[in-house]
Amino acid sequence: MQEGGGPGPAENGTGRRVCQGARRDAKLVPCHAATVRVVVSKVPKCQAIRACKPMAGRAAFGYAARMSLISTTRDLADVCRRLAQHDFVTVDTEFLRETTFWPRLCVVQLASAEEAVAVDALAEGLDLAPVFDLMADRRVTKVFHAARQDLEIIWNLAKLIPAPLFDSQVAAMVCGFGDQVSYGDLVQTITRVTLDKSSRFTDWSRRPLLPAQVDYAIADVTYLRDIYAYLRRKLDETGRLAWLADEMALLTSPATYEQHPENAWERFRTRVRKPRDLAVLMEVAAWREAEAQSRDVPRARVLKDDVLVEVAMAAPRTAEALGNLRAFPRGMERSRAGVEILAAIERGLARDPKTLPKLERERRGGGNGATVELLKVLLRHVSESHGVAAKMIATVEDLEAIAADDRAGTPALTGWRYELFGAKALELKRGRLALTVENGKVITLEWQETEEKAVSPAL
Repeated sequence: MQEGGGPGPAENGTGRRVCQGARRDAKLVPCHAATVRVVVSKVPKCQAIRACKPMAGRAAFGYAARMSLISTTRDLADVCRRLAQHDFVTVDTEFLRETTFWPRLCVVQLASAEEAVAVDALAEGLDLAPVFDLMADRRVTKVFHAARQDLEIIWNLAKLIPAPLFDSQVAAMVCGFGDQVSYGDLVQTITRVTLDKSSRFTDWSRRPLLPAQVDYAIADVTYLRDIYAYLRRKLDETGRLAWLADEMALLTSPATYEQHPENAWERFRTRVRKPRDLAVLMEVAAWREAEAQSRDVPRARVLKDDVLVEVAMAAPRTAEALGNLRAFPRGMERSRAGVEILAAIERGLARDPKTLPKLERERRGGGNGATVELLKVLLRHVSESHGVAAKMIATVEDLEAIAADDRAGTPALTGWRYELFGAKALELKRGRLALTVENGKVITLEWQETEEKAVSPAL
């Protein structure tokens, strides 16, 4: 798991709540013999919650025989058949990508209420098809934390996006845990367990895997069950499940994971200002992306970002001029790569400027700086008052758009975001809402019209 919704467990039409993935159409499976009440002080307006007592290790888990390392296709198929009988499974991956373009999957972790396993994805002869079948099973919700990199791996290997999907990091953002809360922090807050992170930077490609590595990996899915149960319950109680729709749509779109070389320039769109520079940037960035993908090496191994931008802005047309660039790797101008870079530069210079995307000359809000700053204060106030991460409500770009135009086509002026923040933002712009400080806290004051009575002057 790299630290940095979707339908939930009761989707079988029974309308019941399921604690930690009880088997479908069967009596609830108790998580443990006892339950505890936990007060989560970090969550605004959070009442005491009833949660399954977390597991502290193999002994406490009670299913030692079903908490293991899977290294054969037959065992994996058996495990996935059992997991498919549950309303949800928790999922995580361990991978490496420091020396490659495409992430190298090393371990897959899976858990239901009854078992938790780590799958050795590098085991000789292992076929991951049962895992991919489980990911595609729409009867089972797949629960991840910070799912994007995990989903990228699954998409690259199987060209599918797990569905239904629930991302606990995204859900936590509307349940009062702030922006991009880590898995470890959620575990600590919800289960009162501090995870052992001694294997956090381990080399997951080395074999054999040590017991400590397997335990570390499996912990990333065992406690995730408790987190899911809590977050899903909070979303149901507050009616905020639909608030995750935009983020889930982004996570479940194949376009999020498709890496087309012709789009590589977009990562640098704010670093060039002239059409000619943009044209060359588009071609050189596309060349670097295709080269990195074909060689399966990191982009920086081909050409570093700063060098790429320098090449685009200088647009050298000879090997000598290319080699004279301060940051350009010495000798590279005389290699095959140098020849191809020069060819990319020529293609860029030959582009018709009328066909280029429009450059963002400057950020919005040129004369609206003060308004944007006030909107930031309002956004923070709304975020803290409602226990929703500010990034889930509006971005700086949204605030700049609102400051410039009351009818800006921004998500902050639609749906639940409008009700929570957008309407207040417009009222603030129109002078019908004021911000003030009371007892050290920002509060809002709404302007109200009052009917003045006419008084005849005394005779």
